[in-house]
Amino acid sequence: MPIPPVTRTLSQAQLEAYADASGDHNPVHIDPEFARTTPFGGTIAHGMLVLALIGEMMYAALGERWAAAGRLKVRFRAPARPGDTITASAQPAGDGAYSVQCANERGEVLVEGRASVGGAA
Repeated sequence: MPIPPVTRTLSQAQLEAYADASGDHNPVHIDPEFARTTPFGGTIAHGMLVLALIGEMMYAALGERWAAAGRLKVRFRAPARPGDTITASAQPAGDGAYSVQCANERGEVLVEGRASVGGAA
């Protein structure tokens, strides 16, 4: 089954809202002045905020099947930053599983892994 991609542009306001929702107020996510002093050179998105795009994509395509039995196994490869446009995509990988990834507009892979409904991811 084809899975349509999901694309979103991240904003600093989204990072701050996610920090409030998750309770993760690490200054590397929400304090631009502090974050400029880190090796990242600025704020970065919470990994789970980026990963949520894969969940949104899979739910849009598979609905309640995904909600009830969806599985993910991923690796975080690079940080996302405010202003990045992130696309979550999926390609069939056999046995009902999908290779999934989130990449930015520069083609940098941020998250990659495998998704499935039921069974091992």
